[in-house]
Amino acid sequence: MDTTAITAYIELNPQVRFGKPVVKGTRTTVAEVLEMLANGMSAADIAEDFPAIGAAQVRACLLYAAYRESVVLQAAA
Repeated sequence: MDTTAITAYIELNPQVRFGKPVVKGTRTTVAEVLEMLANGMSAADIAEDFPAIGAAQVRACLLYAAYRESVVLQAAA
């Protein structure tokens, strides 16, 4: 899995949102972006409501979630 997009667009900062992963330059968490997608919003809808979050940032959130899930599954095996 290519983690370049993750590190380019997602950051963990203990001073922002209690250290939750956020889209760089925003206070929007990865979980919030994933929830928007799960509720039927498209990347274009998210960008319209949150101009600092484009399609690349949305993809990075999905990659982050997929990467975290694969790490958990590998650790449990």
